[in-house]
Amino acid sequence: MQSFDELSLPLPIANALKELKFSIPTPIQAKTIPIALTGVDLIGCAQTGTGKTAAFAIPSVVRANEKPGTKVLILTPTRELAEQIIEVIYKLTEFLPHMRMALLIGGASMNRQLRDLKQNPTFIVGTPGRVFDHLDRGTLNLTKVATVILDEADRMLDMGFAPQIDRIFKFLPRERQTLLFSATLPPHIMKLTARYLKNPERVAIGTIGKPISAIQQSSIEVNAGEKNQRILEELGTNSGTTLIFARTKMRTDRLSRFLEKNGISAEAIHGGRSQSQRRRALEAFRNGDTNILVATDVASRGLDIPHIETVINFDLPQSTEDYVHRIGRTARAGAKGAAISFVTPEERGFWKSLKKIA
Repeated sequence: MQSFDELSLPLPIANALKELKFSIPTPIQAKTIPIALTGVDLIGCAQTGTGKTAAFAIPSVVRANEKPGTKVLILTPTRELAEQIIEVIYKLTEFLPHMRMALLIGGASMNRQLRDLKQNPTFIVGTPGRVFDHLDRGTLNLTKVATVILDEADRMLDMGFAPQIDRIFKFLPRERQTLLFSATLPPHIMKLTARYLKNPERVAIGTIGKPISAIQQSSIEVNAGEKNQRILEELGTNSGTTLIFARTKMRTDRLSRFLEKNGISAEAIHGGRSQSQRRRALEAFRNGDTNILVATDVASRGLDIPHIETVINFDLPQSTEDYVHRIGRTARAGAKGAAISFVTPEERGFWKSLKKIA
């Protein structure tokens, strides 16, 4: 598929794509959308920043339009990613006003969610924990779900969502289409696909589990007590937008306060902050009110901000998959980017194993 025009989409959806200035599909979109439109199960794997959200959103809107009364369930690991996905769905259904949405995430108003569910939404987008909460309360009915999408499936399992996912699938019809998208396919994901997908088609774009080649990767060897001074030096020579990853919530807050005390405007985001605090921090970063965002791995998935120029690993991640996703926040949509990692002497061996994937 060289152009979205080749799909001969219904006019309301074709017009929405034009409004979004979608004309030429990315490789993952070109390969997966025609397959997903046939209704078969699918595993899509591609590096971060390659357009996976539209790759499942477009065919799900088309199929929901073809089958009035059916629903689409999209599960994703983080609140931020859920909000971004539902925003894409809103834009794709701009000319399909009968299609309603429900966003089911923790840290957000339960009353709003209950109100949206009573409107019989076509699209239900949420995190596994909150989706199961509604199932447990009896406020969510999944019997008419025709398409299920697991986005960033590896991260959902890493975050401990496997039990909730298992329970959610017990509420789903046996006859359904299941789409699974991820940037990596570790062994535990393949076990998941065997449980929930039927003879899935597989599409892999690029080298699975490797970062995008446009990212310039480098490291700085530093003692643990020197990290604060070195981050000031790096930020002093880099005026562009920078995403800094720290290991824990406490270290994230501590580092952002340290930067503020040294005259550097910075926002912080982690799982311990309320949804409104997280949203405000992301908006300030997106809008350019601040060029620095300090985050835990909650921001390694689902953070779609095209202009991030540099990613700094203040603390190294705990796995190669997390490293791929962290640095994948830069060099998105064809841009170039840099990834800098602070490495303590004790971490030399682990850093060598991380470098092997580059």
